[in-house]
Amino acid sequence: MTDGGPAPRSVSIVGSTGSIGRQAIEVVQAEPDRYRVVALGAGTSVDALAEQARMLRPEVVAIADPALAGSLAAQVPSGTEVLAGPEALASIAGIGDVVLNAVVGFAGLPVTLEALSSGRRLALANKESLIAGAPVVQVRRATPGAEIVPVDSEHCAIHQCLGARAHRQIAEAVATGDGPLAPVEVERLIVTASGGPFRGRSVAELATVTVDDALAHPTWRMGPKITIDSSTLMNKGLEVIEAHELFGVGYERIEVVVHPQSIVHSMVELRDGATIAQLSYPDMRLPIGYALAWPDRLGHAYGALDWRTLRSLEFDQPDLEVFACLRLAYEAGRAGGGAPAWLNAANEVAVAAFLAGRIPWLAIAEVVGDTLAAHDGAKLGDVGDVLEADRHAREHAARAVAARETLA
Repeated sequence: MTDGGPAPRSVSIVGSTGSIGRQAIEVVQAEPDRYRVVALGAGTSVDALAEQARMLRPEVVAIADPALAGSLAAQVPSGTEVLAGPEALASIAGIGDVVLNAVVGFAGLPVTLEALSSGRRLALANKESLIAGAPVVQVRRATPGAEIVPVDSEHCAIHQCLGARAHRQIAEAVATGDGPLAPVEVERLIVTASGGPFRGRSVAELATVTVDDALAHPTWRMGPKITIDSSTLMNKGLEVIEAHELFGVGYERIEVVVHPQSIVHSMVELRDGATIAQLSYPDMRLPIGYALAWPDRLGHAYGALDWRTLRSLEFDQPDLEVFACLRLAYEAGRAGGGAPAWLNAANEVAVAAFLAGRIPWLAIAEVVGDTLAAHDGAKLGDVGDVLEADRHAREHAARAVAARETLA
């Protein structure tokens, strides 16, 4: 804290040992007078979590696996409280001014709900919780003081492009309990996609791709699950649903374009024909820092462009026959209710099966499609409904995986 300056903003990082969590720590350490980490949480990476705790000396650390509590307690500094068990990660989401949810997959839902219910700013890197649990998340979003600032580079770009007036309109709509409503001046959201490692390939060419092929992303360095999602364009499909839930724009006005340079992170087209874009080199520290600092800006630059060397920006339409997961995500989003939860659960099961070598890459979309076809159209009224939808979808997806494993 500088003399006479404001107290540092307190930050809880849930999923601190993953890629997003580690980069968030870099951002915090670059501006120690502005940010102070008060809580850290991880699933099972006990040694990495303990090392972070020794470096940052937070008030609380949490580990989701209760069997690791003793090992963690033995390694953290004295005075740091240790929490362990299934509810531990959610419990630290009620601590701090800003809660970064960097948990991977559906497991991040309790963190999202607790952060919003506690009236915190949620720096959301866990898109699955908003997608699968949208009806219950939107209710918590209306809690006084609660707000979501997205960490995904695409939604962060849209957030920046919308401007303060649009955010006031969205916040006012959320506060009524009706959910977000698109600002009247917004015509379209254009979400960019790198195209992943298989851009330009045909279905026939993708029949024999390997796990290593799918993990070789040309632009971003991410965890395995999100990297596979990028290869199928499911990641982009999930982002379309997330954009709808964050900003209230209808699916007919959310477009995906392939942009292999990953310089334009997304765009907002306004009703008078103007298009506003956010450009930078790929660097997740920029959207992380944006979510921590909003409505201010960081003092450090991440991803600043060198316009002397930037030669071209290309854009193309995605092939929905090859990348069927993107088409399925639009269908699930338009169906609403529990369909996005079924989509997300089926995808998590299918991706895990592909990474384990049980099914081929093309079968990921097949498993998701089969599972969505079994969705009964049920609506989601509370957290129990979300959990039940997730469970049913995983059961259907597991059977779809087993059938293809038998045929392989």
